[in-house]
Amino acid sequence: MFKSPYTGKIKIFSDGADRQSMLEMAKNPLIKGITTNPSLMKKAGVKDYRVYCKEMLGLITDKPISFEVLADDLNEMKKQALEIASWADNVYVKIPILTTDGKYTSSLIKELSHSKVKLNVTGITTFAEILESCEALKGGAPSIISVFAGRIADTGRDPLPLMHAAYEACNSIDKNIELLWASTREAFNIVQAEQIGCHIITAPPEVIKKLPGFNKDLHQLSVEIVKIFAADIKSAGLSL
Repeated sequence: MFKSPYTGKIKIFSDGADRQSMLEMAKNPLIKGITTNPSLMKKAGVKDYRVYCKEMLGLITDKPISFEVLADDLNEMKKQALEIASWADNVYVKIPILTTDGKYTSSLIKELSHSKVKLNVTGITTFAEILESCEALKGGAPSIISVFAGRIADTGRDPLPLMHAAYEACNSIDKNIELLWASTREAFNIVQAEQIGCHIITAPPEVIKKLPGFNKDLHQLSVEIVKIFAADIKSAGLSL
């Protein structure tokens, strides 16, 4: 039976905002960092952004954590980015590649990165955005570009060619720029991201928890599936 080509070389970040889950993932030796975003925080019921972020940074001190600016105006983004960066040494400040009116934030990205602020440029879906990010980050602080492969796949397009091109761009423009596969949908995306050469993949805990199942005997998997069906038939009281 064929085996998964996964080797464990890629860094896995946990993506979420639930406090208990974040702390659980941070203790997992497989997890090398944490990402979150305002949408996940809304889902988790976060009300005070500053208090929440500082609390998590006080509890997770040995792994990088990415927190996003909340503003849409470049001047306010800069102010917020500098504040977030001051909270802890393990912070990466997330800056969206575009404002809500579709304008590049690359001038701010360049200014912050060359002021030694570690950035995670987020919301990227096109090669033009990849190049814009990389050129802005070139020569600056260690940084991450987050390409939303999963959301690209949701449009019916194969994200793999773009991810290959993104890796080549990062590698050729500045080796301090790490490529992150974002919006992970399934465990196999971890294999795909690693094969491409992505430095990082961020995934929700429910996907990460499938890692121990890599290379499970497939016949045994079939047995487990039919047992689940049988248990559900019984618990639902279904009959013919």
